[in-house]
Amino acid sequence: MQIETFTAEVKRVLCVVAHPDDMEYGASAAVAHWTNSGAHVAYLLLTHGEAGMQRSPDEAARVRPEEQRAACATVGVDQLTILDHPDGVLEMTLDLRRDIAREIRRFEPDTVLTSTWDVEPTWGGLNQADHRVAGLSVVDAIAAAGNRWIFPELITEGFQPHAVTRLMVTGSTPTHAVVVDRADVDRAVASLQCHTAYLADLPNHPVPSEFIPEALAGAGQIVGADHAVAFRVFEMR
Repeated sequence: MQIETFTAEVKRVLCVVAHPDDMEYGASAAVAHWTNSGAHVAYLLLTHGEAGMQRSPDEAARVRPEEQRAACATVGVDQLTILDHPDGVLEMTLDLRRDIAREIRRFEPDTVLTSTWDVEPTWGGLNQADHRVAGLSVVDAIAAAGNRWIFPELITEGFQPHAVTRLMVTGSTPTHAVVVDRADVDRAVASLQCHTAYLADLPNHPVPSEFIPEALAGAGQIVGADHAVAFRVFEMR
């Protein structure tokens, strides 16, 4: 499959992922690029990430959102919403789909970004269960957000249907790459480094300043750039 340079203009991007830190493994470089170009980018997290650390869920649920807020600030994101679905046991429920559709209607993005639902993502290994549920739930929520007959209670709440222009997916076989500069790469590294307590609980975690630039350089080579972020892009109809 040929990979093209992503050149479409984005003005409002909603990034929907399962956990704090999910955006910080490369995708935040594209976010830094977009916000620097004047786009408004918001993050929607489906859980507080309370099951992802070697400490009590209560403590993790306090620590991880604070680290995520700091990470957002490094890439120009000033709008962070965290839902209260359970970490580690996320399920494809109608409640989850409705919650995501509500936020799509509230923010009215032209572009929605999420992580892959593939069992074997491009970054290697096997994809975590919450990531798979999040990705597929986003696909269904985009359809629901644009259809007034799905979740009509959202209209009662004041949220009119909204049609998303495109879906961008990380970790799946890419179709496009967003070219980023070194400053974007550095901000992406800094955004992951903001998850200080989280990374401290993962002693064998690779060094952000080493693996993120390397991964983005690999994507850049495909489109003849120094660095890029690869996505699978779906134009929504």
